[in-house]
Amino acid sequence: MRIKAPIKVDKKTKKLAKRILSGDIAVINHIDIDEVAADSLVEAKTKLVINASESISGRYPNKGPGILVKNNILIIDNIGVEAFEKLKENDFIEVIDSKIYRDGEFIAEGEVLDLPAVENKIKKAQENISVELDHFIENTIEYAKKEKGFILGDVEIPDVKTKYLDKHVLIVVRGHNYKEDLNAIISYIDEVKPILVGVDGGADALIEFGYVPDVIVGDMDSVSDSALEIAKEIVVHAYPDGRAPGLKRVQELGLEAVIFPAPGTSEDIAMLTAYEKGAKLLVAVGTHSNMIDFLEKGRKGMASTFLVRLKIGSKLIDAKGVNMLYMSRLKLKYVIALLCTALFPILILLMLSPQMQQFFKLLELKFKVLLKL
Repeated sequence: MRIKAPIKVDKKTKKLAKRILSGDIAVINHIDIDEVAADSLVEAKTKLVINASESISGRYPNKGPGILVKNNILIIDNIGVEAFEKLKENDFIEVIDSKIYRDGEFIAEGEVLDLPAVENKIKKAQENISVELDHFIENTIEYAKKEKGFILGDVEIPDVKTKYLDKHVLIVVRGHNYKEDLNAIISYIDEVKPILVGVDGGADALIEFGYVPDVIVGDMDSVSDSALEIAKEIVVHAYPDGRAPGLKRVQELGLEAVIFPAPGTSEDIAMLTAYEKGAKLLVAVGTHSNMIDFLEKGRKGMASTFLVRLKIGSKLIDAKGVNMLYMSRLKLKYVIALLCTALFPILILLMLSPQMQQFFKLLELKFKVLLKL
């Protein structure tokens, strides 16, 4: 392998993916690359990924590296933080096999992860999943005991402008396969016209499909400025002690926001707000709802999500993966049947027309002459 290309560098893959250009090399520091990060790098047409950390640590079978290599994007893995800090944005580097050079100077060497290497590491990680599951369950139960006030009324739901009462609410998180799932429910969105809630980058997902988010909820770390500027309402997720780092960004744009101090994830408070304000139905797309999802987000448990879903379950429809429920295929026999059905009344009309009757009489006479009848 020999590759020469400019690089884009960032500790946060989701930020890097927004500015990387086709053919660039992505330089990241991302332990256990997750599905969403991998999908964003594939979409950006990254040529190669160089990771300062382990792309597969072995704690659990994360799917990101597999997505990359199956899309012909190799990974130079675990080059170390020191080498990562040497590489600067837009540097032009050369990668020869597992070695990295800049202007002829050796920078670092890592492990090349191709498909066989990734599959081998994932296999080992799967053997560790039961151990990780035990830890995950213990953490979830421990924090659920501490955070039960989240659904018992100890957390005050702030006043918001959006009127949720008796409305359908669509909550969009930019999780795995969010595009496919959104595409599968477009007719629902257009016909029912639910309140559109984007959780951080989920707001940009709605905009990609031509919709304006009614509400953006989150810590504001992955939503675009343009989305914040057109949203009808912004709810900043703050720490339980009231600190809201994301508020500064909103204020710098000259916008107003509601602050919601609460434990858990931003999608949790988006759901809880809609539920407590009287929403008739909640439809969730791209949300995080299982152990792998939460481990990929760097969380050791899912206490708040478990509690919130326990409370709102009767009104919640999780549309994650809905695109895979049924994929219709247009079969030839159906096309032929449709054509026959469409042609039948046309043939009847033609048969009854005087011109066609005259044509058939002439055709009959022609056959009689030919056959000497």
